[in-house]
Amino acid sequence: MTAKRLLEDATAALEAAGVPSPRVDAELLLSHVTGVPRALLAVAARPNDLQRKTYLEMIDARARRVPLQHITGSTAFRYVDLEVGPGVFVPRPETEVLAGWAIESCAALEAPVVVDLCTGSGAIALSVLDEVPSARVHAVELDEAAYGWAVRNLAGTGIDLRQGDAADAFADLDGTVDVVVANPPYIPLDAWESVAPEARDHDPSLALWSGDDGLDTMRMIEATAWRLLKPGGAVGAEHADVQGESAPAVFAARWSDVRDHDDLAGRPRFVTARRP
Repeated sequence: MTAKRLLEDATAALEAAGVPSPRVDAELLLSHVTGVPRALLAVAARPNDLQRKTYLEMIDARARRVPLQHITGSTAFRYVDLEVGPGVFVPRPETEVLAGWAIESCAALEAPVVVDLCTGSGAIALSVLDEVPSARVHAVELDEAAYGWAVRNLAGTGIDLRQGDAADAFADLDGTVDVVVANPPYIPLDAWESVAPEARDHDPSLALWSGDDGLDTMRMIEATAWRLLKPGGAVGAEHADVQGESAPAVFAARWSDVRDHDDLAGRPRFVTARRP
């Protein structure tokens, strides 16, 4: 079977399964199996029997809405590559904008101290260090399985990674931190049906659900950031696109320069604030 026919059949199967980007996913998986760049698949890919068998198994898994990144075992985030799989939240492109804010916030500082709360795979922490090598980066993750993935991704970087609850993490850094950044869980408990199967069925529960209004963890982030930050320090935290007003309201009482920011699609995505 030619690569073209494989792609056509795979795309049809993924489309029938409701996968949002069937052709792209079909191409990415065939490129992963054969090592041929996506742009050259139709002319250069010559999958052998083992590659075809592996590819069809991957397409079957994707049709069952297993995340693409779990199938390939990796994902790109800004300028770094991360290992991901069952037990860890797969970082989304929207979060790259939040990471960019954290990086820009460090730009004018000589040796910024950065804390990444709810680090998951370690995506934001690793990106900050990659783009601001002078930064002293600390990260914490509660979930044991996710922490294991962070250990893999941050090994050898010098990032201070700890396992524990972000609510009381890094007491030794109280009042000394320049930037706190977090991609916390923010989905309300009653929003189960609205969540894509890739997230609902495969991302860890601790990374998704956050109380009746989706803001329980945001309130914890607000309190923890207040404790950690030095005067003038900044916090940034991701939220759902329907929380463009409710998330900033969490910081309204005692923070200055409270602002909400859109993602690349123009949807409300993260709040930032500064400790007076």
